[in-house]
Amino acid sequence: MRKRICALALVSVFVAATAAASVYRIPEQSYEATAKAGANIASALSATASYYNPANMSWLQNAWHAEADFTYIHLSSVKYTDAGTSMFSGSSEEENFLLPAIFAVSPEYNNLHFGISATTPFGLAKRWDDPYPRTFAEKFTLKVYEVNPSASYKINTYLSVAGGVRLLYSTGEVVSNGYVADGITAGRSMEGDETAWGYNLALSVKPNTKSNISATYRSNVDLDLEGDATLFTNYGGTTINTKGTVEVNAPAVLSLSGSYLFFDKLTIDLTWDRTFWSEFEDFDFNYDDPISNPVLYSAFDAAIARNWKDSNGYRISFSYRMNDMLDLMAGFAYDETPIPEKTLGFELPDSDAYIFSAGARFNLSSRLSLGLGVLYHQLNPREVDNGIVDGEFKDGSALLITSGFSYTF
Repeated sequence: MRKRICALALVSVFVAATAAASVYRIPEQSYEATAKAGANIASALSATASYYNPANMSWLQNAWHAEADFTYIHLSSVKYTDAGTSMFSGSSEEENFLLPAIFAVSPEYNNLHFGISATTPFGLAKRWDDPYPRTFAEKFTLKVYEVNPSASYKINTYLSVAGGVRLLYSTGEVVSNGYVADGITAGRSMEGDETAWGYNLALSVKPNTKSNISATYRSNVDLDLEGDATLFTNYGGTTINTKGTVEVNAPAVLSLSGSYLFFDKLTIDLTWDRTFWSEFEDFDFNYDDPISNPVLYSAFDAAIARNWKDSNGYRISFSYRMNDMLDLMAGFAYDETPIPEKTLGFELPDSDAYIFSAGARFNLSSRLSLGLGVLYHQLNPREVDNGIVDGEFKDGSALLITSGFSYTF
């Protein structure tokens, strides 16, 4: 029997199941990003540039640009097969979400453009109902909302720079309840929220009318979630109602991207991004009241090493202008997981992933366009043996469908 009293500490997180990138980052906020598997940095030439690459705002038509999108996300059930006993095996619950996003860019004012976006860049959830997995991850939710005003400056016809301010509001909830040893139960219910600030930078170089080279950076933001917590165990009959805090990172992301227009119809975008998950060294909950019960301290108060590593994403997209009314898009990506085997658990059964996508833009007029993007994110099966998990996770996947409309005025 595994020594669960230490392992139970792994439930002490406010993070969520993978969406369509490594861990709980969601880069697909627009129909174009979904249709292009995230390879839309250098080729972002719409209102979405305000979020993905504000330096590209300098290359837009001198007018107001606006876009609204809705993304439906379906997370499949993840199957866990224990190597030792079927009693520890189980399957996570399926999850469904709807995420809105809006983008806007102003006309040019003395070589300046101004933009704003409202997105949900991190989040989602994971739930397990089977007895052993739910001991570690009965319910996790994280929602991060971001408002990002930005400005670009066109230095000349070849060079544009940009920067912005990131306002993030996050909410999180963790619920756990299970056996930590024979006859001993422990659990916790905790909710918290936080508002924090960050920044973003962008650079675009346009050597000619057909090519664009871009670099973007979104800063790390430490989210110190604070809220009410209830801890309880039958060991000593202890129940503690207190307040607690825990830090969760919205990690920094660096993207390098290049696009080129072939034959005046086909645009290819190559994008590499690096997510700096190594900021996520441990989870350390702090409570207003001291936790003297040894079971509750071991499970919920001791710092938990995570030791995640920085991860890379490799993306390519194709956009083909069929005619003035129709653009077709497709993308492919490979995302690395930042989670090492020794700290992988039921709360985040992540692995390297392949991403496939397609979509279309319908230009109803010179001002109005409608778009649709579909993306499939397939996690590789992963065998784990770390003293907490001894088995295989498989069948993890995500389906994203994004629709939206853009208007120029």
